Amino acid sequence: MKYQVRDRIFGIGDDYWIEDEHGRKAFLVDGKALRLRDTLEIKDTSGRILITLREKMFSLRDTMTIERDGEPLATIHKKRFSLLRNHYRVDLVEGTELDVSGKIFDREFAIEYDGELLAEVSRRWLTVRETYGVNVVREDADHALLLAVAVCVIRMDDKEREGD
Repeated sequence: MKYQVRDRIFGIGDDYWIEDEHGRKAFLVDGKALRLRDTLEIKDTSGRILITLREKMFSLRDTMTIERDGEPLATIHKKRFSLLRNHYRVDLVEGTELDVSGKIFDREFAIEYDGELLAEVSRRWLTVRETYGVNVVREDADHALLLAVAVCVIRMDDKEREGD
């Protein structure tokens, strides 16, 4: 299943829809204003909160947490840096991890588990400016989680670039 996500530098409080490959609204990304730390909620079309993303305060490196139903689900942080590719690690609370690697700034990267492709992010499928696509390769994967990982990694990378 492919999703289309608007690509712009988001301010706190910005909301936007993630659409499915047929142009239907699938998930709402709700930016929460007036918070001490960066917080986003990913909601279904009926407004139910599926995932909450929070900037982790007081960490040595940029880190965001992903929560479901108020419980921690995962932590995302930058793994290592090379000139051509960025790497982020998603540590799931159950003990497994996802690897995110590619050209984050160019919106060309993959989300993998143990070497298996779960989702890929790319601009090349779309003709609409300032959008990128997220193709969830495995239909049995948690679509909301993979979209949250993509949104989170891009947000972290954009914030890091703003600081440079």
